[in-house]
Order: sequence, then structure tokens, then C-alpha cells
Amino acid sequence: MKKNNLKVMAAALILSTSTLAVQSCSNDDDPIITSPAGSFEPGNFKGEITSGNVVTLDPSKVYKLTGAVSVKEGGKLIIPAGTRIEATGGTSAYITVEQGGQIFANGTAAAPVVFTASNATPGAWGGVVICGRAPINKGTTAMSEVGNATYGGTIANDNSGVLNFVRIEYAGAIFTAEKEFNGLSLFAVGNGTQINNLAVVNGSDDGIEFFGGTVNATNILSVGNEDDAFDWTEGWNGTVSGVYTKRRADNTGNRGIEADNNSNNRDANPRSNPTIKNATFIGALTGEADGIKLREGTYATIDNVVLSGWKTGINVEHDQSVTFFNGGGKITNVKFDNVQTEASAKATAVGTTPGVTVPVLPGTFTVNAAATGAGGSNGTGLPSWATGWSGLF
Repeated sequence: MKKNNLKVMAAALILSTSTLAVQSCSNDDDPIITSPAGSFEPGNFKGEITSGNVVTLDPSKVYKLTGAVSVKEGGKLIIPAGTRIEATGGTSAYITVEQGGQIFANGTAAAPVVFTASNATPGAWGGVVICGRAPINKGTTAMSEVGNATYGGTIANDNSGVLNFVRIEYAGAIFTAEKEFNGLSLFAVGNGTQINNLAVVNGSDDGIEFFGGTVNATNILSVGNEDDAFDWTEGWNGTVSGVYTKRRADNTGNRGIEADNNSNNRDANPRSNPTIKNATFIGALTGEADGIKLREGTYATIDNVVLSGWKTGINVEHDQSVTFFNGGGKITNVKFDNVQTEASAKATAVGTTPGVTVPVLPGTFTVNAAATGAGGSNGTGLPSWATGWSGLF
């Protein structure tokens, strides 16, 4: 690599004031990006962005994610439209935004921000993890499954930055039942954070999972992921409008929604109680049975939904969730397309006695054959808002 000595001297002067410098260069040079705690050159992107430091990537370069990037409290990672980050470090390569850190991935429909992998197979890298200070019900704070970062607190409007027109590909991995990489993991993320136009594609675990928090989102795609497409737990309270999920082409994968409150205490507060509207969940009549599984004490309000290709469209389990949903009118305007059983309910298991199936009461859900879901043709097609940037069509 050819470097300009004047630029190196300038970078050193700026570092002495505890800021991070990104130097421009001629067409013959790689950009010189200096940091107190890492390498942020395009060919070796990894390390820590510490307090007071800002890393701004160059959209004309492809960044090779060779290890973990951690945005510490007070640090910022700015990713302009059109930037491509390509993981090469396996599951040791991931991006974690810690409490008080921020990420600004500002893509556009014409030039999305793309997180992908050189090995274009599910589980090729660790994905994106954001940890905030919004409330959870696992305790006042907890530690993230990936990155060992603290999350949780009392700041509902906590702001971890922006994800807009972002595509995350080939991420995720399952290490144990308690440690999993998802495409995008949102730990206690607050509603000051903006998440709009996000596609999580061809991952090996869940597409997107909310661990508590209050963050809202619009226009979410979760397609071709090997576990659940859209997952929440630990007291998430937010609103998502516009969701499209689809199983892999070979029909592997699990549920459209897997929703929990807290498996150790189904009445834990804050209780998971999001609002989901304008959503399409496409499965298959083989493998995982449930389009939407609501359990472990979760509540929710769900409206304008298309469920296509499931053995069971809506499955509610455990007393707290059954009491809330069964006959409660919280699921409205549902279109069932090629669904064998529209809904089922099962009471909590007691001791060695398995949960007992209970009748689904009138008013548990309302049917609307004209429901549009995410907005695609016939309710099951890809929505127009996904055109181009999602990489799906």
C-alpha cells in the first residue's frame, strides 16, 4: 500500500485530540483511516470505535470485515449510501453497537447499504447486534448473546442511530440453545432509533429478533432464513408496519413469527406487547407448522395479515397468552391462503402433564379475504416498497 507521509502526520495530530480521521487520497492510494483501537482500512475492517471517535466509511470501497467491530459508548460508525461490507472472518466477524454507541447506515432505494459475506452461504458471519438502554424484563440489565455487551435500562427513547435501506445477507449461527447469532439482533433498543427498509436474507438463524426495548420499524423483509423470520422476547414494546417474510426455496426454515414474553416468568414486566400491521408470512406445508406462534405470556395487537402455506396459521400457547388472545379481538383482518388449520390454542403444561388443547373462541381473530398484508399482489407477492434495494427482485 502506498501512503502519503503528510497525510500520516495529519492523522497523528488529529488523534492527539482524541478524534478519528478519515483521510482522502489519490486514485492510486487506499484511504488512510486511523483509530486508537483497530484497523479500519477497507482490506482489514475490525476493531473498536471508542468514545469521541467517528469512523465514516468510503462508499466507493468494499470493506472486508475480518473480525469484530465494536462501537463503544460515545463512538459513531457512519456508513453512507452504497457502501458494501463483506465479511471474511466467519462467525468471529460481526458488528456490535454497544450502549451509548451509534450506527448511521443511511442507504437509499437506489444505493442501499449492504452487509454480506465473501462466502455466500447462510451462517458465513455473525450479523449486526445493537444494544440500547430501553427497558427489558430479564432484569434491569443483561448481557447480549453475541458481543458480550450490556443491554437494558430505563430510557425508552434511547437512540442507537439509523438503519435505512439496509440489506443483511448470509449472517447468523447457532452455537447453543442460549447463544445464537441472528441477522439483526436488537437488544433493548429504544424508540429514538430509526429502522426503515431493512432486508435480512439467507441467514442461518432468525432473520430479526427484538430482545425487549421500544424500537419501532417500517418495511421489514426477512426471506430465506433457516430459523424464525421475525422474533421477539423479553418485553418488546414497539410498532412495526410493513412486514414480508418467506421460507427458503427448499422449504427449510421455521415460523413467520415466534413471540415470547419471558420463558422464566410469563408475567414479567414490561410485558411484550407490540403492534404488528400490514404483514405477510409465507411458509410451506412441510416442516415447521405455525405461521404465527404466540406464547410464554406475550401480548400483541396484529392487523391486516396474510398467512400463506402453513399447517396452522395462528398458534397460541400458555395460559397468559391464551387468556389475552382467545376471544380477545387482538388479531384482526386475516387472510388465510392454503392454511390447513386457521388457529389453535393450548393451555400451560402442569408438571409432567402436557399442555391441553382448548377451543379457539369466537372473536380470537377476524377473517378478511381482501386483506392486503405487506402490500404485494394477492397479498402474497413481494411488496412494491421492496423493489431494487432488497436484492429480491
